[in-house]
Amino acid sequence: MAAMAGGGPRQCRRLEAEAARAVLGAADTLLFDCDGVLWRGEAAVGGAAATLGRLAAAGKRLCYVTNNSSRTRVAYTEKLRRLGFPPAEPRHIFGSAFCAARYLRQALPPGAAAYVLGSPALAAELEAVGIPHLGPGPAALPGPAPADWAQAPLDPAVRAVLVGFDEHFSYAKLCQALRYLLRGGSDCLLVGTNRDHRLPLEGGTGIPGTGCLVKAVETAAQREAFIVGKPNRYMFDCVVSEFNIDPARTIMVGDRLDTDILMGNSCGLTTLLTLTGVTTLDEVKGHQESDCPARQSLVPDYYVDSIADLLPALGD
Repeated sequence: MAAMAGGGPRQCRRLEAEAARAVLGAADTLLFDCDGVLWRGEAAVGGAAATLGRLAAAGKRLCYVTNNSSRTRVAYTEKLRRLGFPPAEPRHIFGSAFCAARYLRQALPPGAAAYVLGSPALAAELEAVGIPHLGPGPAALPGPAPADWAQAPLDPAVRAVLVGFDEHFSYAKLCQALRYLLRGGSDCLLVGTNRDHRLPLEGGTGIPGTGCLVKAVETAAQREAFIVGKPNRYMFDCVVSEFNIDPARTIMVGDRLDTDILMGNSCGLTTLLTLTGVTTLDEVKGHQESDCPARQSLVPDYYVDSIADLLPALGD
């Protein structure tokens, strides 16, 4: 739901009963974030698989948009199947690893390579579109002194530094990324998969997210990365390039205000927040009561406690 008549603040309402039937009935496509919406870690959110099964049976197009760069499109289809969700094809999955590879395929000249701070999944998505790369895996400093670190060999083909989730992130990799960026200047692209600063885990714990690694490279290079993941509309553009999407008939379902909901609102989608992830209703109310336009842009149209709350509106 857009801003109230007269330019008032956005209002977020619980989606239930007749309103849920009307909103779902008017949509032909639903975009789902995954972590915190459909599952937490390796456990599906209760009732989520049944809800998506009903949506699929009703003829809705289901797509998955995730900032997680540690899985390939194929790996996501396998996880959906394993957790009992409706079958999905890789073309229905829009992860930040795939979107980053797509972006670099368009932005780099033929034969150019990428220096990657990221996972094997990110490397696999680059390979799938024919982009040479180096960097994944552990790295050690090339000598005992800073002069050694600054003289390590550089691949002449590298024209981009790509930063995703990297469990082997290190000072050695940060040094090498900076040297590629300094050597290439503005001709060397700096791309990040997302800015998520923390990844929630079961039991209320969390680990540092990719945004922390992107910020480290940006700080060293004194330049800003292009981010392919949410809330950047580039991820939505990737979906539009694959499917005939009408924003007015599309629902973005997510658990993060500053990624899922902000992208949905920016792209003209109906936005639905689930409270099974990182966001609380108090946070929504805080933004809703603010006069700041930037905070208003984080307010979803609707919320549910869990995606399973939609089951009654979908019938038997």
